[in-house]
Amino acid sequence: MSGHTYDHGHTLAGWVGVAIASVGGTAVGTGIIAWRPGIWWGLAVTALAVLVTWALHLAGWGKPPGLRPPSQRGLRVRDRAARGGHPNCLGCRLAGRATGRATEQEAAPDADSSTTGTPTVDVPATRTPESPAEQPS
Repeated sequence: MSGHTYDHGHTLAGWVGVAIASVGGTAVGTGIIAWRPGIWWGLAVTALAVLVTWALHLAGWGKPPGLRPPSQRGLRVRDRAARGGHPNCLGCRLAGRATGRATEQEAAPDADSSTTGTPTVDVPATRTPESPAEQPS
């Protein structure tokens, strides 16, 4: 992989997930051809593959969406940013990990929320009409 100038996302989470899903797909295929319980076992193993891949991604063995620097493209390189969540990552959002703007808010909590124990909610300001044409009749 060191000769590649692009990032296909070869990660431990990806390879383990594909291996488990391949076993599930084989079981489903066997169930269709000969062994009926294989369909259900195969679907269960495939669902397990999704959960294992997700858990490995959250543990840092996956990758964020987009390109990584060449030094972080190896299979054994762990993603240290996974603990805080990746921006635009569905898996991190489903796990409740802070991404993007929420990370900045957690780094500097509001003084009101720390003293009262209740979170502060930002309410967008209402816009006032600037011209008579914009005013409701």
